[in-house]
Amino acid sequence: FFDISAREKAIVINLEFIKAIVTAEEVLLLDPLCQEVLPFVEHLRQQIRLNSPSKVHGHVHDDVQGKKMLSTEGQWLHNEKGEDEEELPFEFQVLEVALEFVCTYLDSSVSDLERNAYPVLDDLAMNVSTKNLERVRSLKSNLTRILARVQKVRDEIEHLLDDNEDMAQLYLTRKQIQNQQFEALMASATSNSIVLAPNLTRLNSNVRGSASFASFPSDDNNVEDLEMLLEAYFMQLEGTRNKILSVREYIDDTEDYVNIQLDSHRNELIQLQLVLGIASFAIAINTLVAGLFAMNIPCDLFQVPHIFTPFVAGTSAGSFLIFLLVLAYARWKKLLGS
Repeated sequence: FFDISAREKAIVINLEFIKAIVTAEEVLLLDPLCQEVLPFVEHLRQQIRLNSPSKVHGHVHDDVQGKKMLSTEGQWLHNEKGEDEEELPFEFQVLEVALEFVCTYLDSSVSDLERNAYPVLDDLAMNVSTKNLERVRSLKSNLTRILARVQKVRDEIEHLLDDNEDMAQLYLTRKQIQNQQFEALMASATSNSIVLAPNLTRLNSNVRGSASFASFPSDDNNVEDLEMLLEAYFMQLEGTRNKILSVREYIDDTEDYVNIQLDSHRNELIQLQLVLGIASFAIAINTLVAGLFAMNIPCDLFQVPHIFTPFVAGTSAGSFLIFLLVLAYARWKKLLGS
């Protein structure tokens, strides 16, 4: 099951073996000590530390439930390359690392599949044997599984790209800042209402109106950063998918070539069977004539001296002539190859 979905204050990521809950400030990983997840944890730590070394704690700590948490001290991570240039929010940095790791893992699996596929297919084209056919069958099974995994991740990203509202819900840092602004504005309004009690109704009305503008900036529906991020990995997955389809096309071409070879051998066997049938027919005629004369019936030829040798030679020559005539007729009807 592959999923990237937003909750009220978190993003649920379920991609391959990466299962995480991401908030605006921390990451909770399921099964962090798993052999496949450990490289992702190290890569995540290095990537976030590289982007914002002053904003990220340098350690990963385990909780009692077997999860790991990476947390930051700030809402937005800033790149030190430029003071005015903003990095992606923390949740998108984690999402980017997860997508990068998954896409790299899938691409590596496809590369290994390619390296193993072409020699196996070439061996099958050279020698059609049970062993080679079994290797190709195993290869096709692996290819189908990898294609399904790549397709699921690709479809999930495509689903997000098609819905701007879903992408907007993934902006946890933006929503957190909006909530903080709203709470600060409401706290300020509450303190002012205590001092100016007679004007409570009017003040609350003004605060409510101003909060509607201050708490919700005009760029709520701006999902360009996330869209560019998802499109980059969508294109990477599309390239990986094209590699798999290329291997599958090569497999199909090889199977077609093998089928053509088998059909050719089958046709040769049929032609050989036809030639043997014609030869059997000619020999049967010679045997019939010899059998007739072998019967105990009166015949004047029995009295002729030395008649056996020319008689057998004549019947054999006649049978051979019949064989040639029938063979020529089969060739004329294009029942035999040239």
